[in-house]
Order: sequence, then C-alpha cells, then structure tokens
Amino acid sequence: MSKIKLTKGELKRQRDSLHQFERYLPTLQLKKQQLQMEIISHYGLLEKRKHEEELKRKSFESWLSLLAEPRADIGKLLAVKEVLRSSKNIAGIDIPVFESCEFKEIEYDLFMAPLWIDYAIAAFRELISMRSAIKAIEESIFILKQELRITTQRVNLFEKVKIPEAEEAIRLIKIYIGDQMTNAVGRSKIAKRKIGMYAEADSYDS
Repeated sequence: MSKIKLTKGELKRQRDSLHQFERYLPTLQLKKQQLQMEIISHYGLLEKRKHEEELKRKSFESWLSLLAEPRADIGKLLAVKEVLRSSKNIAGIDIPVFESCEFKEIEYDLFMAPLWIDYAIAAFRELISMRSAIKAIEESIFILKQELRITTQRVNLFEKVKIPEAEEAIRLIKIYIGDQMTNAVGRSKIAKRKIGMYAEADSYDS
C-alpha cells in the first residue's frame, strides 16, 4: 500500500473508494458466476455436437468405399461459400453462434455422375456444417475463458488488495485523527489549568 495522508480529506477519499469497491464487487462476482456456468454449458454442448458429428461420420462408413470410383470426385462440389453466424451477448461479451453453411452451387453432369452423388453431397455438407458449429462453440469457450480469467483477476484485486487497503487506510487515519483529537483536548486542559494558575497567582499578588 502506498503512503497515505493522515488527513480528514484523505479519510473521505478512502471511504468513497471503499464504497465504490464494495458496490462494484458483487457485480464482478455475479459476472464470474455467469461465465463459469456458461463455460460448463458450452462444454456440455460441445460434447453433444461432437458426439452427433461422430455418429454422422460413422454412418458414412458403409458407403465410403464408393468414393474410390473414378467418377466420384465430389470435393469440388463441397466448396463452402459462406459460414453464417450471429452473435450472443453473455455477461457483456459477444460470442459467435453458428447459423448455417452456404455452399457454392456447382453444376455437374447428371449422366456421368454416379447415382448416389446427390445423397453423398447432402451428407457431406451436413457433416461440414456440424464441424462449423463445433468450431463456433470452441471459439465461444475460448472467449468465455479469456473473459473469466480477466474477471477473476479483477475479483481477486478487489477482494484481496483494494478493499483491504482501503479498510486499513481508514483504520490508520481514524487512529491518527483520534490521537490528534485526544492530544488537542489534553493540551487544551493543560492550557486552561495554566491560565487558572496564573489568574490565581495574580489575585494573590494584588
């Protein structure tokens, strides 16, 4: 704690600071709790989406061998045009929310392509969309964890540094001012006693 002035003005300043710290701390603590709950929720959602993606991928296994056919080059038909996202505000910060994937429309020869190509394109596009959704959740978790780290640092700063420092400063200033007042009263009594003694001596002299 830096050196403080032992004055009434400093006492008021420290009291005002303490009031602000104590008023702001519950807001920070609430934000910290919100972030912790959201991170837990997003981890649960991430696990669910990854499980769904794994099931979808496994459902391809029965016909993946068909992709080895010379006419089965569908890679160019899966080009993503745009990943659409919105945002959601949580505890004062914006996190990404996956909406959908838009794919480039590429024409292909219906006579030359294998019969199952449309099904394969739809299935792989769904898988790509799932992975885009997972990526958005992972980004959200990263943002939430970063904000939680900052908020936790602020909570600790207020709880362990700012509030104790202000309380200690107030205590020291009050002790000092109290001592000064006691000394002043003592000096006043001594002065009055001396004045009384001088007055009494003057009366004898006269």
